[in-house]
Amino acid sequence: MSAYYWTRGAASTYSARWHIPKKEEANTMKWPAARMASQAGKTFGMYETAARMEAQGINVIHIEVGRPSADTPVHIREAAKRALDDGIVHYGDLQGTRSLREALAAKLRDYNGLDFSADDILVTNGLTQAAFAAFMAGLDEGDEVIVLEPFYPQHNTKIELVGGRVVTVPLKKDNGFRLDPDAIERAINDRTTMIVFINPANPVGTVFTRDEVQALADIAMRHDLIVVTDEVYDYILYDGRQHISIGALPGMRERTITLCAFTKAFAMDGWRMGYAAAKPEFLQQMMKVTLNDTTHPCVFAQEGAREAMVASKDCVQAMVAEDCRRRDLVYRRLNAMPGVNCHQPEGTIYAFADFSSLGLSSEDLAMAILEDVHVATESGSFYGDAGEGYLRICFGSEPYERLEEAMNRIERFVRARASDAA
Repeated sequence: MSAYYWTRGAASTYSARWHIPKKEEANTMKWPAARMASQAGKTFGMYETAARMEAQGINVIHIEVGRPSADTPVHIREAAKRALDDGIVHYGDLQGTRSLREALAAKLRDYNGLDFSADDILVTNGLTQAAFAAFMAGLDEGDEVIVLEPFYPQHNTKIELVGGRVVTVPLKKDNGFRLDPDAIERAINDRTTMIVFINPANPVGTVFTRDEVQALADIAMRHDLIVVTDEVYDYILYDGRQHISIGALPGMRERTITLCAFTKAFAMDGWRMGYAAAKPEFLQQMMKVTLNDTTHPCVFAQEGAREAMVASKDCVQAMVAEDCRRRDLVYRRLNAMPGVNCHQPEGTIYAFADFSSLGLSSEDLAMAILEDVHVATESGSFYGDAGEGYLRICFGSEPYERLEEAMNRIERFVRARASDAA
């Protein structure tokens, strides 16, 4: 009889082997797959370190993680509760419930200007699953994907996991992290397959203008590229700005996969409700991924999501108004700190502030602020080399009073650092 046992190798590590009597010993068990061994694990950055401090009883103010401070609106929660009471607890439509997809089609038409039917929409477990399905379905080994930097790192890990290669193109820092069409075009070669576009942009808070979005669309059409667009912040805009969905521009419907979610605008981050809209040829292949992954999303959660779509958006407007108030506080306070510079966020729930004058790397700075004044921010280098010297501050993750205290603490840190340098 074969036996399973552990052996110690020359490098003082342990490996599992099958012992087969009277036969040559089998090779060492292979684990993991090569594609996994070469990948960095998904991380939430400074949040994990801050959580460990909190576990020790330290009062940490969290402005590092993109989590809305508000709870999900009551009418959305009640709709999910009714669904449970009504017995909506069994297997559902593999593509998402038709009633939700019809509501999403109406939203995409009326708000985003996108012409899709319910059959062109796939409901997913958050935008995260929608993105993974798009990359898994669309990329072959060695395909290159243009990603704008500073980037949202979770997209990059998915691209690399399926064998794609991330090619970063920096946004223009000098005027608020705007699009640089010439730099994008220079990065394209015969291996380029796709562009990932986040609008409004995480982490920099930029809302791209119609001219900028059109310039990107022109590049995609000129080079026959697919655009995967992350529009999770499409409702969170300030100062009368308009959201432009790139898939709504002429010639782009056929080459765009639009990804959205309920996470931010409806404070439904724990619900894991997202969706993708695309032409049937794209969606059919993406469903091969989702059917093998989770089969379909939670059915009673979809009833809450449907309520979010069909009910009044007054709750969204109220949350965005409060986000704007908190944005103004953070923008004003950061720019009053010696040596700190921050452009005004145009959308999202993030400020991306330049602390480079303090003479610390982004990672060291974020750690020092956490350890010294117990405020968790995120290192700008977490979002790529173009973010070095910056911190991302989520002004949507804490109530106004806590956010004000966070600014007080950071200012004490900055002024102490400036005094020491003098």
